[in-house]
Order: sequence, then C-alpha cells, then structure tokens
Amino acid sequence: MAPLADTFATIASRAIARRADLSVNGAQKVTLGVIVVYVVVIALLWNIPYVRKVLWPFKMLVIAFHEFGHAITTLLTGGRVESISLDPNEGGVTHMRGGISAITLPAGYLGSSIIGALLIFCGFNIVASKIASIVLGVCFLLTLWWARRDWLTILTVLLAVGLLVACWFIAHAEPLRFVVLFIGVMSCLYSVWDICDDLILRKVNSSDASVFADRYGGSSKCWGVIWSFISLAFMILAIIAGIAAFKESWSQQEDDSKHFIPTMKW
Repeated sequence: MAPLADTFATIASRAIARRADLSVNGAQKVTLGVIVVYVVVIALLWNIPYVRKVLWPFKMLVIAFHEFGHAITTLLTGGRVESISLDPNEGGVTHMRGGISAITLPAGYLGSSIIGALLIFCGFNIVASKIASIVLGVCFLLTLWWARRDWLTILTVLLAVGLLVACWFIAHAEPLRFVVLFIGVMSCLYSVWDICDDLILRKVNSSDASVFADRYGGSSKCWGVIWSFISLAFMILAIIAGIAAFKESWSQQEDDSKHFIPTMKW
C-alpha cells in the first residue's frame, strides 16, 4: 500500500502547488484537442441515422452509469435496489424500493455526468487514468451484481472491463487515458443529448424529468434543461481542474506510470 499512498500524495501535492496555474502546456493542448474532436465526433455520430450505431456500445456503457447513479443514491438514501437491466433499444431501468425520489430521480443524469467529469479530469494524466479505471472496475462489479440476470448488461460490463484491462498493457497504459477521456466526454454529453432526444425531439411521455416534474412541480423540459446545464458545468469544471492539477509532460507521465502498478510495454 505504500507505493499507492506515495502516488496519491505526489498527485495531491502537485495539484495543490499548481492550483492557480491555468497555463496550458504541450501535453494538455493535445488533451484539449482530443476532447474537442471527441465532442464533434460524438455529436455527428449521435445524429446520423445508421452511422450512429457505431456509438451503441458506449451508449450502453453510459446508460449503465446512469442506472448506477439511480442505484447508489437509492442505497445512500435508505432504499433497496432490486435489479438493473439494459435493453438493445438504448434504454435502461433500475428497479428499486424506497429512497428519496427527489435525489434518486435526477441522480441518473447527474450521476453519469459526475462520473464523466471525474473521468475527464483523470484523462489528463496516465496515473490518474489508472486510478480511475480501478474505481470504474468497482462500479462495474456493483452494476454486474445488480444485473446478474440481464445478459446485455453483463456483456456490456465485461467488454468495458476488458477494454480497460487491455489498455493497461499498451505503452505503459498511455492509451488508457484517451479511453478514459472518451468515456468521460460521452458520459457528460449523454445527459444533454438524451434529454434533447426524450423531451424535445421525440417527446417521450415518460422520463426521469417528467416523473420529477409530476412529483415536485415545474415542467419536464424545464428540469431537463437545468440538468443539462449542470452536466455541462461539471464537464467544464473537470477540464479546468485537469489543466490546473496535471502539468506533467508526456515523458513525466510515462515515467510515473512505470512506478504505479507497472505493466509491460507492448
């Protein structure tokens, strides 16, 4: 545990020392450029018929995050999670009892946005991406437990875990940060585009926002817009925090990665 504690201490000390420094170095410029490319590519693929199927595996993954948000807040507010399931039509449902619905209902979109923001933050650094992938693995195992009877959820989770593990063994996990970054961007933007699809374009009758509006007032579109802006705010804050915290060059990141749960370089 000592190397892990030392690594956390090093990252924390660097973040504190540089918290006011928002200048952008070469490695960060590449990361920001990749984020912009991801946003554009995801936006295009999301809205082009047939081609949008390319995003299907990642949509399933962020929907799993969405359902995990419902599940974990249900537990934290005294409820019980019966099961989680995903379906091929890009939907998901969490069967739960109890909990505080004022928290559990928005926790799907906002929970996936928070997860996405944390992944974007970690995507600025290889070691942080490794740590994020470990935390993701734990979340996936919890989701897998609740979805143990749903084959699609099980397959989605296992493929995601397999992708993360594979990236650990490529060039000292350098590709891992870009995978983590992509999943983070996808998860943050999912709230925005899915709300637009459900409440504005397709006008789906039932959604988290519509149920929330029925119980607590306001309109579903209003709550959807609010949750979308919050999701975007999380994403922006994650980028700013990543710039402030991780100033290491490519070579420094690779050297740090070699000393944190080192793997072979393929």
